[in-house]
Amino acid sequence: MRITEKLTLNAFKNDKESHIVLDQKICYSRRERFCIYACPANLYALTEKEEMTVEFGGCLECGTCMIACVYGSVKWKYPRSGFGVEYRFSRCSPDSLPP
Repeated sequence: MRITEKLTLNAFKNDKESHIVLDQKICYSRRERFCIYACPANLYALTEKEEMTVEFGGCLECGTCMIACVYGSVKWKYPRSGFGVEYRFSRCSPDSLPP
């Protein structure tokens, strides 16, 4: 099974508030926006007005965006208890173990 297929099996329970906050002043002043390329869920985008957006609802909670943004624009924390991603397929599942 390919990674994209595995990711579609995840379940998300989204909070009303985002657990990811972007500092638009920092984003706007920088040419490089590493979070766009680093996020494995492709949650970051640049609008026509040169503003960064993030769709937190599909977050895989890996923290890659916060590490990739060397300018400190991304403020990331785990979602509140009861919210976030529920992984339903992993390398450690019985179906993925060799016979």
